[in-house]
Amino acid sequence: MFSHIMVGADNMAASKKFYDAVLGTLGHPEGNIDDKGRCFYFTPTGIFSLSTPINGDPACGANGGTVGFAAASPAEADAWHQAGLDNGGTTLEDPPGERPDAGLYLAYLRDPSGNKICALHQLG
Repeated sequence: MFSHIMVGADNMAASKKFYDAVLGTLGHPEGNIDDKGRCFYFTPTGIFSLSTPINGDPACGANGGTVGFAAASPAEADAWHQAGLDNGGTTLEDPPGERPDAGLYLAYLRDPSGNKICALHQLG
């Protein structure tokens, strides 16, 4: 359904460092910076990217929005979460863990620009 997701970043170096770390725990290579200063993470199923806002306003997290990344296991989601904390992210919502009512293992972070992201592993 989706071809790509792009989120805003005020500090591209800090954001790239953060996403290189968290996406690296999920097995993705480092992002590539293009000639316009945007950062792209290419995968077989889609593209995740970072860009400074083209209107010149500060980047901000989408109110009510979350970008979710698939984790192969709860341990991978935990490693993703820790990599985010170690590279400028902040935790939010409940601690990483099972949500038995939903059959999910979730870990939430805010990136250095305030975007809300999640690692999700489907249990069972």
